[in-house]
Amino acid sequence: MPKVKTSRVKHPEGWELIEPTLLELQAKMREAENDPNDGRRKCEGLWPIFKIAHQKSRYIYDLYYRRKEISKELYEFCLDQGYADRNLIAKWKKPGYERLCCLRGCASGD
Repeated sequence: MPKVKTSRVKHPEGWELIEPTLLELQAKMREAENDPNDGRRKCEGLWPIFKIAHQKSRYIYDLYYRRKEISKELYEFCLDQGYADRNLIAKWKKPGYERLCCLRGCASGD
């Protein structure tokens, strides 16, 4: 009989400490994605989504680089699973980019 593959991901040590916050941010993200854009420009409807994505990435960044509360293994796991934006965090590590919100722009004509 062939082995059945499961889609369960093995979470690294320390995951249970950050999971509630990440789940809360994911719920907010779902809410923002389903929110109607009544009377707003297309890019204005995306602002709440970018803001929440920024919060998730900043949370992971702060835990690893500033407070040193999570391991490198857990940090890499979060990046690989899409909980944080690797490119945005790379910018935050450079001097002068500490307050950068997102890498995506919005044209004023949308």
